[in-house]
Amino acid sequence: MARHVQTAILAAGAALSLAACGNVSDPQSAVGGGTASSDLDVIVHDGEFATIQQFTTPGGVSVWLVEEPSIPILSLRMAWEQGTSSDPDGLEGLTDSVTYMMNEGAGELDSQGFFQRMEELNMSFGCSAGRASTYCNASMLTDNMVDSFELIGMAYTAARFDEGPFERFRRENEVSLSTRETSQNYLASRAQIEALYPEHEFARQITVESLEALSAEAAKAHKDQLMTQIGMVVTAVGAISPDELAPLIDNAVAGLPVSSELAEIEPLSLGDKGVDPITVGLPQPQSLVRFVGQGVPRDHPDYYPLIVTNHIFGGGGDFSARLMSSLRVEKGLTYGIRSSLNPGEYLQTLSGGGQTQNATAGEFVEGIKAEMRLMAEEGATQAEVDKAIAYLTGSYPLSFDSNAKIAANMMSVRVQDLPVEYFDTRNASIGSVTLEDVNRVAATYLQPERFTFILVGEPEGVEG
Repeated sequence: MARHVQTAILAAGAALSLAACGNVSDPQSAVGGGTASSDLDVIVHDGEFATIQQFTTPGGVSVWLVEEPSIPILSLRMAWEQGTSSDPDGLEGLTDSVTYMMNEGAGELDSQGFFQRMEELNMSFGCSAGRASTYCNASMLTDNMVDSFELIGMAYTAARFDEGPFERFRRENEVSLSTRETSQNYLASRAQIEALYPEHEFARQITVESLEALSAEAAKAHKDQLMTQIGMVVTAVGAISPDELAPLIDNAVAGLPVSSELAEIEPLSLGDKGVDPITVGLPQPQSLVRFVGQGVPRDHPDYYPLIVTNHIFGGGGDFSARLMSSLRVEKGLTYGIRSSLNPGEYLQTLSGGGQTQNATAGEFVEGIKAEMRLMAEEGATQAEVDKAIAYLTGSYPLSFDSNAKIAANMMSVRVQDLPVEYFDTRNASIGSVTLEDVNRVAATYLQPERFTFILVGEPEGVEG
């Protein structure tokens, strides 16, 4: 439904002045009827890309705020440390049903009434979930923020979970289930899960049976397990001070349960050796080829060298990346191939892939492995390292050119428990990577036997 991706904000597009807000605003009266928060203990981090004010509301919610008075928009991100992996066995899809229903009616407003109220306020509000986190995001004009937060609070406290919207959620997912069996990406992901971590919480997937077992009552109860006051973190960017924002947040979340008893997620490792190539049959003229191996977390000493190494190998996505240069430009086996490094909190991967004709699938896989061996054995050049560092550091400020991007980047750092200094040290850490560092991690992490190859289509020339 378009409603769940709708962005009702119609204002502004001006560039954000990132160097603003060197000082905390003077204490003001609370907005929205909450307790005045003039006693907030605000820690100011005057960083290179943004000045971030860190504080905890009187109600106990941890907030990072970038105060930007020149743009009358507030971008808000709220997150909790549980996601779809918290679905009980047999009720896969329960968390997705919760996030779907969060803007489908609350209090006296049914689904249509809630949507109309968002339009009247020129604001947006919606929730989503990954495997390990649940998010609710909002954007609003600061002129309307008191009423906008009231609507958000109504959703948190009195979401309706009406049968009509809930059945719509079920129907939409039934359609998705019927089409995913022809999706190469889905089939590759399912094969990866079944081969590498079938018993882990991250292996849970929606089925026809689990959809049928869901109920609005179960979803409403699960919401109270997912969304609690303790453990909630907030990032915000806009024309608002800490003293204005704190009571608005506290009022909005006052109706949430204080805590829940969801089990912690177990860390997951793919190990240092892949499994034999996996083939999933699907009548298609081309085969999708995916490779995946163990990566590293952000606090690992090899993380930044591996960022640069991955960019040289396939992360750039352009013709200068080795995979593209070899497999597209020189051999004409694909229109595109790239690799990526994912430093997730519970699962870290180095992965990549592309598509090729069925008849050339075996050659394509061997070509990927050959590029891995070449870089692992002979390393990169100084020119490649310099170019990768220049791109990775030079493009980084583009991640901070809007309120929404800054709020999202701050939330990414927060859910991974990284320090606020990350934004300022990231480029320096990448810039300090040497050719020797790249060649060392390439020799370790780009060994072909570390990767599992998954092919979806009717590939030829591949055993497995």
